Amino acid sequence: MSDHYVSGLAEQLAAFVRHRRAAGSWNDSYAENLRYFDRHCALSDPGGLRLTQRTLDEWCKMRDTEAPGSCYMRTMPARLFADYARGRGLTDATPPKMAYVKGPDYVPHAFTNDELARFFSACDSIVPYMNRPASLVRKVTCPAFFRLLYSSGIRTTEARLLKREDVDLEHGVLDIRRSKGYDQHYVALHQSMTEILCDYDAAAERLQPGREWFFESVRGGHYGRDWVADNFRSLWRVANGDVGPVVPYDLRHHYAVENISSWDCDAFEATDRLHYLSKSMGHRWVSSTLYYYSIVPTLADKLRERTEERFDSVVPEVWDEG
Repeated sequence: MSDHYVSGLAEQLAAFVRHRRAAGSWNDSYAENLRYFDRHCALSDPGGLRLTQRTLDEWCKMRDTEAPGSCYMRTMPARLFADYARGRGLTDATPPKMAYVKGPDYVPHAFTNDELARFFSACDSIVPYMNRPASLVRKVTCPAFFRLLYSSGIRTTEARLLKREDVDLEHGVLDIRRSKGYDQHYVALHQSMTEILCDYDAAAERLQPGREWFFESVRGGHYGRDWVADNFRSLWRVANGDVGPVVPYDLRHHYAVENISSWDCDAFEATDRLHYLSKSMGHRWVSSTLYYYSIVPTLADKLRERTEERFDSVVPEVWDEG
């Protein structure tokens, strides 16, 4: 019996957590809500050794005090556990459909070619401060890190959490094991980006022999969100001044929009490419990829023209999974 859980599902819950940890897809923010779910199971079905649909539905029902987004976050661990248990024949319960969650109103920055050229020039022109180790590492890391975001469309978190073993420099493939949706996927890199990462890896190895993380700080761990935001902001200001609210995530949006905008093909080929792009970006649903397109009306019109009536069947109003 697990020391952390009190319901009849204690052993299953503990095994679920071990499974997620082993897969590198456990989020510590899940722990508290999973314990609350365990207590709910103990009260709803005392001693029950199998998750029931009623117990799961009761837990996933949105409360009067909740917004859709907070309900989604509270119930996510239970939903993942239900999928885990059902896949092993431990339950027939299926998570109920979630209420619509509206995404943020923020509109990503529309980069110009000149802005991007100046930004990457600023990355390449970093001057180490008094040859301090952190400054030397920053000089070799920033050009590669931000070019990777720009050329692959991966999330900043996915780039930060890459280990050296996740980056296949021989074949130019990233193994994204830690993602927002916790779904492993692979990203094929352009040859020029692979060459940049090879040069970075060699330079970083000279500065930090035997590092574990592909982009590793001088302290030995992976970089945090603040490192990404602070460096992007400072380099952007050097290159382009204070031109509106620009954040690293905008590079992901730019990647999606530029890809879709470059397509010059018929409806069937456009749909196939859309699926490939969606998988590469780590989206579970094609509609999430089309979010990037939907906020730029002229581009949405272009895709509608390419895919005709099929557009309406794959572009519902959706929240962005990022």
